[in-house]
Amino acid sequence: MKKHLFPLFLLVFGANVQAQQDLLAIAGKDNSGIVFSDFRAMDAASGASGEKLFSADTVAKIFSQDRKGIVSEDKNSYNHSQAVTMAALAYDSSNNNLVYMPMFSSNVYVLNAKTKEITLVENTVARVTSCDINSHITRMATGYDGNIYALNNAGTQLLQISRKGSQYTVSDLGIIKDDISNGKNSFTAMETGFGGDMIADAENNFYVFSASGNVFKVTTKELKAKFVGKISGIPENYSVNGSAVNAKGKVVIASAKGDSLYEVDLLTLQAKVLPGGEKPHIYDLASRYFANDRNSSVNTPANIDIYPTRVDEHFINVNINDKTVKGNLKLSVFDISGKNVMEQNLSVKDGSLNQQVYLKNLVNGAYIVSITNESGKSILSKKIIVTE
Repeated sequence: MKKHLFPLFLLVFGANVQAQQDLLAIAGKDNSGIVFSDFRAMDAASGASGEKLFSADTVAKIFSQDRKGIVSEDKNSYNHSQAVTMAALAYDSSNNNLVYMPMFSSNVYVLNAKTKEITLVENTVARVTSCDINSHITRMATGYDGNIYALNNAGTQLLQISRKGSQYTVSDLGIIKDDISNGKNSFTAMETGFGGDMIADAENNFYVFSASGNVFKVTTKELKAKFVGKISGIPENYSVNGSAVNAKGKVVIASAKGDSLYEVDLLTLQAKVLPGGEKPHIYDLASRYFANDRNSSVNTPANIDIYPTRVDEHFINVNINDKTVKGNLKLSVFDISGKNVMEQNLSVKDGSLNQQVYLKNLVNGAYIVSITNESGKSILSKKIIVTE
């Protein structure tokens, strides 16, 4: 992560989290099967393990949303918050929550990364049965719209987990079908589309990574999966079980079999191994970032950028690396009606600027951020979405 690094504050799991640990992981024990060990932060540059946020041995306090009180769970079953079969995780950065589902369970769990308290969201929407591995939820990601999305092995159920106030609701969006062009690379077949994980892009579509390394683009409007290609540069027997976008917009993948983490270019699907040397058992990955996020702009020169475009902590970063840009600049923020709602002066030195800008008093919604030079000429105009 040498270019366009996000500052430390952008991911706050607690005071002890260190730099570049902008990935979250479900980690397993050194075992041939799936045995949950802990939720942990991961270094996206090296793949090294960081702070353990919650483990299988942590004393869990479970609050049932439906029953409106503390509940006890049967730890001898697969249907509890610390079950051994974990494979689906998303990060709700707006609330600093980890959202996850055990494979053999329809329950949704929400772990507050700061307080370690867990909310149980019981639902009758997810049709998970222990005897049908096709029904198990193995992929999960936060969508660009702020909702959590979860998908089962066979693609027969796409779930949307939404939050309104303090309450979570689960909806069934339907069945994902193969695009007619997929041919033998079927999204619904175990050999080519089974398992894995998924990430979201800036248009609220999803890229699903199968365990075999196949990649499918899923459009939520059409509920179709189109085969994109197969990851190259990983070992032949590599099992892709976790995927998440890092701050550079690349995808990091991990394996449940205990192997290195790889960084994948989504355009070429070429993978390169991360240098950390660790070979952890990772069942799922999650992050706060989105694929193609920097492309969702009105006019974005390659050497001038603002990010993130989905803003949930009221900060954006302005990055300029262009010798032709000099002197004082003006950053303006316009709402969807065209009203100027904020301005801030910037100063470029030697064609370089990397500055954090606080978006004060902006309510949720879409905005255009414009940067103009001293003569009033626009050098960048980009759409952002502010959420809380």
